[in-house]
Amino acid sequence: MAQLAEKFLLSRLSRAGFVALIAIAALCAVLGEPLTSATAAAAAGIVICGRTFHASRQHRPWPQLQQLFFVVLLLLLLTSFWTGPWALSHWFYAIPLLAFALVRPGLAIAITLAFMALAGLAIPTATGLADRHQMISAFMLTTLLSGLLVFLREYKTRQLAPLRRTDELTQAASREYLSADLHKEIQRSEREGTDMSIIMIGLDTHLSDHDPDEDIRSILPRIGRYLHSQIRDFDTYYRVADLQFLVILPGIATSDAINRSEIIRKGLCTLLESHGMALTVSTGIAGLNIGDDADSLQQSAANALRRAQQQGGNRTQAYSAWTQSGTSGSTSAEGPAS
Repeated sequence: MAQLAEKFLLSRLSRAGFVALIAIAALCAVLGEPLTSATAAAAAGIVICGRTFHASRQHRPWPQLQQLFFVVLLLLLLTSFWTGPWALSHWFYAIPLLAFALVRPGLAIAITLAFMALAGLAIPTATGLADRHQMISAFMLTTLLSGLLVFLREYKTRQLAPLRRTDELTQAASREYLSADLHKEIQRSEREGTDMSIIMIGLDTHLSDHDPDEDIRSILPRIGRYLHSQIRDFDTYYRVADLQFLVILPGIATSDAINRSEIIRKGLCTLLESHGMALTVSTGIAGLNIGDDADSLQQSAANALRRAQQQGGNRTQAYSAWTQSGTSGSTSAEGPAS
């Protein structure tokens, strides 16, 4: 809930900031201040290309466009050092924060130091700028505060990294915790004498060349929400690869897992179709057998999923570790052609 509130607030602030910057750009254009107008427009470009403005902005080409607008903003501010207007000097205060947010730390430090040096050389010699001496100290203080904020952000990120259990894009549990969680569920199942199954879910992207990667990744948040709506409170799902998920089903036998898997698979196919994507979904199921551990159970589900996709996709494949003849076997349920 806190993550959703944070994303909602940042999205609202981004949109409000974009509208304000566009209004400033339009007003300055009317008042005959083209450099200020262009600077505000470049800042608006940075905002609209950010992922806080829209979740899909984190994929190409939006990050590259955002960095391009940042370069344009830097060039416009550098031009104002010599041509004016000096009202643009107040924009310098945002440069350190923008630099550390948009480019690599080393490059951000270089940009910040370069602007500090230029400001120290240009502002004292400016004519018609009554508060130029105060501006130097204010700019230095703002830069130091920006550096402190960046340090605190990085420190917080490193401190909270071990506590993050969810994938930011899909809200699925992180892959790093899968083996440990699966090991615990296996131990609980063996201790209580109950069944357990896992489902490996994969998009059949190899069957379609019509949907670019960007379009597929844009639907991942909806896939994550759909999976969350289909599992019980004590089930867990993980993003194990770019376009693959794994669901742990405690207390569920293989036959029941096949039925649940078919419901999920058909629901995901309907979701993809509703967004104009000619893609299908395959699933692989593995039930817990004597001697299985976390790695072998995952491998069984992965093998079942691979077999389903090799047979044409759009189907559910169940893996059994042994049959009466002593060889591995599998059963499958094929979905309707799409």
